[in-house]
Amino acid sequence: MRFLQDLKKNKIFANPILFILMPITAVAITITGIIWKQSFIRILPLYISLTVMLLQSRANRYAPLIGGLNSILYIFTYIYLGLYASAAYALLFSFPVQLLTFVRWSKRAYKNSTRFRSMTQKQRIILLLAFAASFCIIFAILSVLDSSYQFVDSLSSLTGAVVSILTMFAFVEYTWLMIPNCILGIILNVMTMIDHPEQITYLIYSVFSLVCVTRGFISVRNLYKEQKEREKSC
Repeated sequence: MRFLQDLKKNKIFANPILFILMPITAVAITITGIIWKQSFIRILPLYISLTVMLLQSRANRYAPLIGGLNSILYIFTYIYLGLYASAAYALLFSFPVQLLTFVRWSKRAYKNSTRFRSMTQKQRIILLLAFAASFCIIFAILSVLDSSYQFVDSLSSLTGAVVSILTMFAFVEYTWLMIPNCILGIILNVMTMIDHPEQITYLIYSVFSLVCVTRGFISVRNLYKEQKEREKSC
């Protein structure tokens, strides 16, 4: 009941574009899934993710809770496609980090979201160096394992991990990385469609995600600006 009340207060369905795109996307996923005979277990997490992305478009703190639980279902799809980095990321990272994000955001709750902050210049430089080093290590490991699409899979998984960490600590910079992360997801889905044409369902979802992430970028900026103005007035 509290969850539904928060959704109403957050006006999650107030955006007419997303409200229209969500059912259209769900229907498109269903139709293409039937045409390419994609198993239900591979489509199920997409339906749940539509709700998660809708919540993320408003920076709602329940998004990581539902997303964390849903990440378990994605593991089966990633293993089937040979995306071992993505599978490991979903199980060992995405699941626990998103649950922690929900806990942290709830402790620092602001309306139906959380209190955001910005990184220092030093923190941004350290993050950039750590990202470059981690990418080299992950790419080398996947090359040895002969994983599919090593470069894009590595870059997508690592970018997703950084976004998750920044989100957990409520750094506004996470919104800047979510857009290129979604674009990487679209590229990866297009590439996997060469060998697995039924992956079109994931491509359709990734396009919807890009729209929601773009809206989320605006929502977080507005919330952060509002919070800073309140701090100045206090």
